[in-house]
This record gives sequence, structure tokens and C-alpha cells, in this order.
Amino acid sequence: MNGLSERFHPPWHSGGERGWFCRLLPAAPGGGAQLSAGAQSAIDLIRKVRTIQKGRIALHAQAIAENGNALPLIISVESPMTAADHVTRIHVFADKKPTPEVAVFHLTPANGRAQVDTRIRLGQTQEVLVFAEMSDNSIFMSRAEVKVTIGGCGG
Repeated sequence: MNGLSERFHPPWHSGGERGWFCRLLPAAPGGGAQLSAGAQSAIDLIRKVRTIQKGRIALHAQAIAENGNALPLIISVESPMTAADHVTRIHVFADKKPTPEVAVFHLTPANGRAQVDTRIRLGQTQEVLVFAEMSDNSIFMSRAEVKVTIGGCGG
């Protein structure tokens, strides 16, 4: 894909292996765990009649979060970011939140590259899903399960 290794250490990572990963899970909704009705409804709104494709998105998140209050995410999408071929939107969903769509990023070719860094709040173990809408009206997806623990003691 884009040459990213299986293990990824973002700039704020202090060292050690502590569960950081870059995991590309291309399965479309329904291909993995059952999504909540709210998450599926929100995804259907952005999907419309398009087929969700695999690939092109690298989602970096902690596999195990000791504290779900500020989970860092790095999302990058393979795109030349030209006028003819660029990412228009990146959607972030957390399946078990009352409002599953937690962020939408609007991009243009002026961004130069399709990468966003953010933090989200997760109250429990759940899947984080990312969708990238492209200028040619295609849509790509990646997902990662994040295990939220209390004080690092499982959960």
C-alpha cells in the first residue's frame, strides 16, 4: 500500500511496544462484527448507493487504551491530492457511541496530503470505522477495534 510498517509509533509515543499498531481491515460493514443500528444508519447516509471498497486508508490507533478519554488517531489516505483525484471527506465513526459519527474532515487538493490527526473519546471497547470519500465519488473504508480498559486491567 503506502509502505507503512505493521507497527507505527506516532510522534507523541514515548517508546516501548505498548500496543500501537497500523491495522488495515478492509471488510465492509456487515463483514465483521455486527454494527449498532445507529452506526449502520449513519454509514448508510454517507454510503448512499456506492459500493464500499477496501484499501487506500491507513488507520493508526492504540489496540488497548488505558484511558478512553483522549484516544489518538492518525488517518492517512493514499491519494495524489490533485484537482482530478483527491479525498473530499474523511468520516470517523465509533460504533457504540450514542452519536456514532464522531468527526468529519473536509479536504481539498490545497491540503497537499490526505492525513488527519485527532483524538476521540471512547467509553468502552468498540470498533472505530473510517470512511474516505473521493472526488470520483468512490468510497473506501478501514476499521480497527480498540479495547478500552480501566487502569490497564482488561475490559
